[in-house]
Amino acid sequence: MTKNISVGITGGIGSGKTYVCRTLNTMGYPVFYSDEQAKQLLIDDTEAIAAIKSLFGDEAYLYGQLNRSFLAEKIFADLSLREKMNNIVHPLVRKRFNQWALRSESPIVFNEAAILFETGAFKNFDYTILVTAPVDIKIKRTMQRDGVSKEEVIARMNAQWPDEQKIPLASFVIINDETTPLLPQIVKILDQIK
Repeated sequence: MTKNISVGITGGIGSGKTYVCRTLNTMGYPVFYSDEQAKQLLIDDTEAIAAIKSLFGDEAYLYGQLNRSFLAEKIFADLSLREKMNNIVHPLVRKRFNQWALRSESPIVFNEAAILFETGAFKNFDYTILVTAPVDIKIKRTMQRDGVSKEEVIARMNAQWPDEQKIPLASFVIINDETTPLLPQIVKILDQIK
């Protein structure tokens, strides 16, 4: 358990949750990036590496490097494999977050995670923030950012819950539709959390 107020920040692919987190960083609040930590775990955590190899076979790592395209193809095509992968990675990421939060002097700490609601991890936070955006904007942003096709973005989106399913579970919602100003929404939420 952390000594600070913990806030989970999530949003579907292309929603702009990372942008919101960088804004919070600029305002002086520490943000733990779960997705980055998960990627790091798959490179440097022997327990995670052994579990991934056991689940997917030696092809999960080629020449000592994580075979990202192979894993992405497998987990986006098979829900049960995706769930098993999440069950390996998420507890280890949560442990790293708790250790990080305990070291933080900030009264409020933020944790960015793509699938906070889907995994049930939202229950571990004092508050949650959902960043939303219209589907067409999410698709455009992700295509530009990742250099992928519209079909690939839609496949990734289909692996996550739609905003309509997440909104009732969120403590706060930020609308990131490229017309609604973000900063006033962030400041209002911070005032309510304090």
